[in-house]
Amino acid sequence: MSAPTQAASDFSFQHFSEVLHSAVQEVFSKMVGIELTVPEGKPAPAVMDVTGIVGLAGKLCGVLTVRCTAQTGAIIASQMLGIPVAEAGEQAGDAIGEISNMVAGNFKAKLLLALEDQCLLSVPTVITGRDYQMHSLAAGNRVELPFSHDGDVFWINLEIRN
Repeated sequence: MSAPTQAASDFSFQHFSEVLHSAVQEVFSKMVGIELTVPEGKPAPAVMDVTGIVGLAGKLCGVLTVRCTAQTGAIIASQMLGIPVAEAGEQAGDAIGEISNMVAGNFKAKLLLALEDQCLLSVPTVITGRDYQMHSLAAGNRVELPFSHDGDVFWINLEIRN
C-alpha cells in the first residue's frame, strides 16, 4: 500500500473523502483484482444484504462501513478466493469483513503519518440480512462514497466523531 499522505493534525473533511476514495480503489485493485468506477450522479438507494463494520478509536474516532448486495459480496469473495461466484456466496460475509478491515487499515495508514499507534481499528463485524437499520453514535462528519463494478453499486461510508 502507498505511503501516508499527511499527519492527523492536518485533517480536513475533504481530505478524508479523497484519502478514503484512494484507499478503496487501491484495496480493490490489489487485493480483489477489480477496478472500480464511480457511478455518475447519486445512485438510487438499494437494499443491501451485507454490511462490514470497522470501528476507529484514538486520535480518529468513528466507524467505517462497506455495504453491498449478496451478489456483490459473492463476486468479491470469488475474486479474493479464486473460486466460482456460484460457490462464493457462503464466503461473502467473511470477504466483506476482510475488505472493510483492509480499507480501514489502508485509510488509516494513508492519513496518519506519525500517529499509527494512536488510532486503533476494531475487529470487523459483519451484518447479513435486509431487515435492520444502522445508527452511528459518531456525531460528526460523514463521507458516503458509491462505487460500481460491472453495474453492481456498493457503498463505503466513513463517520467521524468531532
